[in-house]
Amino acid sequence: MRSIWASLAGAALATVAVPAGAQDDPRIARSIALRDQWQWLTRDIAFPATWDGDGRHFHYRKTVAGGFAFVDVDATTLAKRPAFDAAAIARALAAARRQAVDPLRLPFDGFAFEDGRGAIRFAIDYAPWRCTLTDPVCAPLDEPHRRPRGFDVVRDLTVPALNPPRPAPGGGREALVIDDNLVVRGIGGGAEAWRSHDGSPGDFYDPETIAWSPDGKWIALYRVRPGYRRIVTRVVSSPKDRVQPELVQQLYPKPGDAIDQERPVVFDAATGRQVTVDTALFPDPWQLGPIAWRRDGRSFAFDYMRRGFQHAAVVAVDAATGATHAAVREDAVTFIHNERRFAHDVGGAGAELIWASERDGWRHLYLIDAKTGRVKRQITRGNWVVRDIARIDDDRRRIWFSASGTVPGEDPYHKHWFRVDFDGRNLTRLTEGDATHEARFSPDGTRFVTVHSRTDVPEVAELRDADHGRLIATLERGDVRALTAAGYRPPERFVAKGRDGTTDIHGLVVRPRDYDPAKRYAVIENIYAGPHDSFVPKGYWPFGAFSGGDKAMGMQQIADLGFIVVMIDGMGTANRSKAFHDVAWRNLADSGFPDRIAWMRALAAKDRAVDLSRVGIYGGSAGGQSTLNALLFHPELYKAGVAFAGCFDNRMDKVDWNEQWLGWPVNPSYLAASGVVHADKLRGKLLLVVGEQDSNVDPASTMQVVDALIRADKDFELLVIPNGEHAAGRSTGPVAYGQRREYDFFLRTLGGAR
Repeated sequence: MRSIWASLAGAALATVAVPAGAQDDPRIARSIALRDQWQWLTRDIAFPATWDGDGRHFHYRKTVAGGFAFVDVDATTLAKRPAFDAAAIARALAAARRQAVDPLRLPFDGFAFEDGRGAIRFAIDYAPWRCTLTDPVCAPLDEPHRRPRGFDVVRDLTVPALNPPRPAPGGGREALVIDDNLVVRGIGGGAEAWRSHDGSPGDFYDPETIAWSPDGKWIALYRVRPGYRRIVTRVVSSPKDRVQPELVQQLYPKPGDAIDQERPVVFDAATGRQVTVDTALFPDPWQLGPIAWRRDGRSFAFDYMRRGFQHAAVVAVDAATGATHAAVREDAVTFIHNERRFAHDVGGAGAELIWASERDGWRHLYLIDAKTGRVKRQITRGNWVVRDIARIDDDRRRIWFSASGTVPGEDPYHKHWFRVDFDGRNLTRLTEGDATHEARFSPDGTRFVTVHSRTDVPEVAELRDADHGRLIATLERGDVRALTAAGYRPPERFVAKGRDGTTDIHGLVVRPRDYDPAKRYAVIENIYAGPHDSFVPKGYWPFGAFSGGDKAMGMQQIADLGFIVVMIDGMGTANRSKAFHDVAWRNLADSGFPDRIAWMRALAAKDRAVDLSRVGIYGGSAGGQSTLNALLFHPELYKAGVAFAGCFDNRMDKVDWNEQWLGWPVNPSYLAASGVVHADKLRGKLLLVVGEQDSNVDPASTMQVVDALIRADKDFELLVIPNGEHAAGRSTGPVAYGQRREYDFFLRTLGGAR
């Protein structure tokens, strides 16, 4: 066995060494250049539309020669014009940011009109900006922000809470928190009427949750016992403005940590009398949703998810007595998908709820009696999935939503749009054609803009009637002639049976532009298997409205090196049946590999150019974890992998994502998926890439894998990007260093076409 010092030396060299010839390899240079060559060759609409608040106009972004432009449409006449003077906005932004701005490549993807269309608001790198349109002046907006929370469950108590006085309905009084206690006083800082006296730093009233009842008789808010303040500390080894390194700290709760404990409190606004709220219905809360008063002011409700993600409810509270009841509840043997929960209080009256549930094995809509919690009616049903709920009309008792898997013979991930009555009648499909559709509805709900496409069919943007789906106008048609002339060919859609021999598994195949069916090609899989969604693009490539353009382009760039590149949605991902999704429960090591392997074997049986003796894999974040696990648990197929910013041990990663799929408390399933625990199983070739300043996945997760691999005497390569964030190594900046290293790695370890 080699010494630990020899292994350390090898790993350190791999961190900085550039493989011989990689910088000068014309194949790599040609592939990296492809993005700039193809990026603006399509003519398409980038996303459905943004409607003005009055519904008289909508606007969208579309590609034009050399970049993109924003188009404004009069919803009545359908007349089109530029949404604003892009050249003038570019000049104003350049002056404000002190850097050049190209009017055809403005640094924002969307915007909203303000001040009667006299200004626009948008975000640059998540920071809010505003530009006036007459004599344009642009400036960042210094807006008050809610106190930060680590992954939304632990408040950062080093930052003051947002605590403006909250005026009572009808005026006269206001509420705020002083010294951790609720205070009611005269409007504008007048005489204090009363304050609570039981608040403390360890059990405080949260001013950001104050909610007056509509009649001003009651005040409800959350009282909070703070969770554990776990801090991740990173070393900035190479600061841009100094020589010496510095430290960065981040509030970063991890699985099993104590989180903030919220509980609702009600006060009589006139006297300050506190009403005790019964907490029996919401033990061990993961998080309580915003307090929502019912229309009559006699009760309020909030969403509740129990920690562990197996029980959810809408809890209603009687303001006068503090008595509680479950307006609706949901229980699961495995998990409830937290990000897909949906509840709508019909008319704000607390009598009925529209509720999304997978209780029959598919995500559907239910009408709930909110007084008893019982199901009055299942509104939608069938072996298909409700996806987006766009609009609910309480007066007409109608719902507009998207769903996938509704059309036999179509890709089950394609979305179509529907309307249905609360009683489940008059289900009407509003979109047509074998494609996936995105939509945005007008404020009055009478019309919608839809953009539809398929991986091999360019976008079409349409304005349609929302009652029957009648086509009002075709707004844009994608034009890909220039892209096609440049050599682009759409990917192949391929379907094969999964591990059970019956379930269809869907994926895509990307081939080199100079593909020769007489040759044999190594296969590289682009993997992301996070249970929170599905990931194989469904819209037109490579820069379509909802295609995942970077993902698509990266696959073509790798394919052009002489590989067949595939992407697959295996079991354990979302947007299919509950049983399909449940494969991921406490089973993240699975990553759908039995389905992926079966799919690739079916592809090889059909196409002799597919060489399964040389299979590689790459992915970032959860895809990085899956990449490593492919080499640990399936070395019979996977021979080489590039893992970017992987959450290799789920105990080291963020609290919310991991507890959602692996459960709480921390249990043996965390160890079963750990690349640290199983590092000694490594076979094949591995390149680890990590950004030193990754704020999404603790970069120590990668270094712990490095440590375990060294202790197991395993050879590997490591690339650390100083100052790099979560996307480090995958970004395509001017240098594209990580991209070049990845491409060289696959050429060295797998070879290309033979």
